[in-house]
Amino acid sequence: MGRVFFIEFLLLILTLGFYPFEEKGLWAAELPKAEMQNYLKQGIDKVFDMDEKGGIAELKKIPEIFRESPMGYAYLALAHLFFYEMSFDEKERERNQESMLHYVDKTSAQGEKRIEKDPRDGDAFFAMALAKLAKIRWLITRKRYFALTQETQNMWNYLQTTRELEPENYDVYFAMGLLRYHIDHLPAFTRFLSSLLIASGDRGKGLQELELAAKKGYLLKDLAKAELLSAYVNFENEPSRALPIAQDLRERFPRNYNILFGLANVYSELGRAEEALSVAREIESRIQSGAPPYRPELWPRYFQLMGRIHFDQGQYAQASEYFQRVLQDKSPYHARVRAWALVRLGMIHDVRQERNKAEEYYRKALEVAGGEGTAQIAAKQYLKVPYSPPNRK
Repeated sequence: MGRVFFIEFLLLILTLGFYPFEEKGLWAAELPKAEMQNYLKQGIDKVFDMDEKGGIAELKKIPEIFRESPMGYAYLALAHLFFYEMSFDEKERERNQESMLHYVDKTSAQGEKRIEKDPRDGDAFFAMALAKLAKIRWLITRKRYFALTQETQNMWNYLQTTRELEPENYDVYFAMGLLRYHIDHLPAFTRFLSSLLIASGDRGKGLQELELAAKKGYLLKDLAKAELLSAYVNFENEPSRALPIAQDLRERFPRNYNILFGLANVYSELGRAEEALSVAREIESRIQSGAPPYRPELWPRYFQLMGRIHFDQGQYAQASEYFQRVLQDKSPYHARVRAWALVRLGMIHDVRQERNKAEEYYRKALEVAGGEGTAQIAAKQYLKVPYSPPNRK
């Protein structure tokens, strides 16, 4: 295969030697795209490592250098969404929200212009799909479900078009897999409507698409890995598959505390308590140091983690103390953390055969505003069937 590639490359060089190089020729089209992707990769890596200033500054270079491309705007929208969700300060959240929505609009406007010139511009369709993805996530937080359905349908159409025009673009499978996988977790009626309006939920196929993006993708490869990490731990109950992903991401993005929390949870789930506690101590040390991006606002997540590690070891008294410390925090950005603390407390009471107390905590978890997600799914499940601890070797 290497010899064939070399021969083809040599023929291309010879061909270019006989024909004058034109600005609109082959390399003029391919070289700028590769160059743009390199810039994008640098910016995305900085964002994923929670370097807000560095990542945003890197991504802002894209529209300046590649003025006609909507791709830089799309990734700026995703970056500001990421920091919007990570922000603890309300002013920071508002600033990132405004920037995110601004770049969503810029992407759509620039993308439409590109498609008017060339209806087969796969990059333009993909950029608009990514911008829709950012807006969809924001609409979910606002519970604007009608607009959410419309935007999701548009995104799905853009993704399908991108796949047809650019079959070598494996990043497209990140967004497709993400959507397909999570539709399958919706309630039955909502899932049915989604299959009519958007796409059928398919957990297995969604996982396969995420795995394909994680293996062959370029710009969204690490996001696909992060999503798989979450899926294997929170939905698939396969922590052994999550572990190498978490270890790889930790090595490459040492500042990202979400990855450290995820790694500690995986170790705990596997019964490797000492390794889980080692990662937890690292998180504790970094919060105490105050070195960015670690801040005091992370203490409730740390208490939740410590409670989880003790819980998995059957040390329920210590676990309860940590979960009660989580509940002392009332901030809106820790709603899901509080919901999980309540669920875990309910699980402890189920273990102790105190069903009334357990049900009380599960109901409290369902009442947490902004606590939607896996914790409340678990609370509904344990209200129907009491929690029973697994047999651990």
